Amino acid sequence: MSGNLFIISAPSGAGKTSLVQRLLAINSGIRLSISYTTRAPRPGEVDGRDYHFVSRESFLQMAERGDFLESAEVYGNLYGTSQSWIEAQLDSGSDILLEIDWQGAAQVRKLFTEALSIFILPPSLDALHVRLRGRRQDSDEVIAQRMAAAREDISHVSEFDYVIINDNLDEALQQLNAVIVAARQQRNHQLIRHQHLINQLQSLEN
Repeated sequence: MSGNLFIISAPSGAGKTSLVQRLLAINSGIRLSISYTTRAPRPGEVDGRDYHFVSRESFLQMAERGDFLESAEVYGNLYGTSQSWIEAQLDSGSDILLEIDWQGAAQVRKLFTEALSIFILPPSLDALHVRLRGRRQDSDEVIAQRMAAAREDISHVSEFDYVIINDNLDEALQQLNAVIVAARQQRNHQLIRHQHLINQLQSLEN
């Protein structure tokens, strides 16, 4: 496999989705894996662009067939990543970004030990609470549940390779893109991608 696999995780409200959208806009060399989910679409979300929205029955059938690289249940909804799509993209040399939670990240790292994982943190719990309220999509009870879940998510931050504090969105984007760009220059990937060039340079007469 010559492509890079990146995992990005964050507690709900940390700004992960906004960062990923901006990253894809400035870095054309990376593709986002579209997860399958049983949750209902949020306003503005499009099937096949944001998620593959499927019924719980269909999701469980896919899981039973072994279609998922990773899967998890979050807030009562199921999420999963297509294993065949990921493997095909990496084999073709594409860099893939997985936007998944810490549970899924742990599953992926067991199968792809070279995957690089990035955790996005909010600048404070107060800021996280303000962001969740600012969505105006959830009740006070749901927000309280998400805050409790955020503390659990953050307790797994030490499992990740990189940590980015999303206090300023532009700065966080620069840091995230820097990780992606640096990873592409790693020796193992460069030796595969530029094997022909390296062979030519090594064959040059002094």
